Amino acid sequence: MLQDRFKNTDWNMFTHTDLDQYASSVLDHISTTIDSVTTQKQITMYPNQKPWMNRDVRLLLKARNTAFRSGDAQAYSTARAELKRGIKKAKHRYKGKVEKHFTNSNPRRAVLGRIVVHKAAGPDGIPGRVLRACSGELAEVLTDIFNLSLAHAVVPTCFKSTSIIPVPKNSKPSSLNDYRPVALTPIITKCFERLVLAHLKSCLPPTLDPQQFAYRQNRSTEDAVSIALHSVLSHLGQ
Repeated sequence: MLQDRFKNTDWNMFTHTDLDQYASSVLDHISTTIDSVTTQKQITMYPNQKPWMNRDVRLLLKARNTAFRSGDAQAYSTARAELKRGIKKAKHRYKGKVEKHFTNSNPRRAVLGRIVVHKAAGPDGIPGRVLRACSGELAEVLTDIFNLSLAHAVVPTCFKSTSIIPVPKNSKPSSLNDYRPVALTPIITKCFERLVLAHLKSCLPPTLDPQQFAYRQNRSTEDAVSIALHSVLSHLGQ
């Protein structure tokens, strides 16, 4: 339903010489369309939940547990076999979705397709699940906004807005110091940043200092500490 709404939208009607007005109009339309088509539902997510887990697998898992509690060995064996087939099917389906996003020739659409849907939405209220599901319909208009932003060297104001969420540092916070502020930015802004970052990385010279650890892939502060300790211990051993 959402894909059809966005596919039938004439995005040219939102085009404006003012980049801020152009971007905010598009985001407002996306948000309004989401509110008119979808309904909000609160769900519980667990940190160890697999990305391929879906409703069918949950039902099969529930059926297996029910069969186990019933004490019927034959029913339990059948339910376990069905659960195994269901998990295999869910993994295959999830693998196909991931491969489809990575083989996409449009880098903007590919970035939208790799959005982690469990991440919280920013102040614009546009969830990642919608951006990922409607990547094909939204890639063109968002690409236009991104290109205008780069051409004018201006980031739209709605892309820079954030929501500050206080996250408790311990299980029983008693003062303001027991909270850590976390800034939630729009998911669209994060997609824009990934595209710019990929371009900047491609411009880095191959002769970059090997001791450079910050802002490099597969490098971290642990690598810097390890190199420092190795250097110190090597000199002490001499």
